[in-house]
Amino acid sequence: MMMHMTFFWGKNMEMLFAGWPGSRTGMYALALVFIFFLAFLVEGLSHSRFVKPSGPNSSSSSVGLAQTLAHTVRVGLGYLVMLAVMSFNGGVFLAAVAGHSLGFLLFRSRVFKKPDDQPPAKTVAALPLHH
Repeated sequence: MMMHMTFFWGKNMEMLFAGWPGSRTGMYALALVFIFFLAFLVEGLSHSRFVKPSGPNSSSSSVGLAQTLAHTVRVGLGYLVMLAVMSFNGGVFLAAVAGHSLGFLLFRSRVFKKPDDQPPAKTVAALPLHH
């Protein structure tokens, strides 16, 4: 298959792996869902804090290694999305943008946050009033 250097529309394409998704409509639809999910997952991983120090006795090296692993997975998935978009297929581009958008909406925006999820507002101690 020829590599495109400009955006094109159609199901006959290759991305990420030789021969995939090929020219079958079902495989193209699966590829779009896959890219949407990857982009959505990148946004979720960018927002989530899976590894937190559990206390003063927690090993900083083990926490650091776990955080590095999580970061590596997130960056790797982000590069896969980027490489898929570099196929210049319009459907793949729209699927990636839609996945990032929905991920941002659900994980980072304040649309679905409960009021108790927000940090408490600073309060000013009231001074006693003298009569």
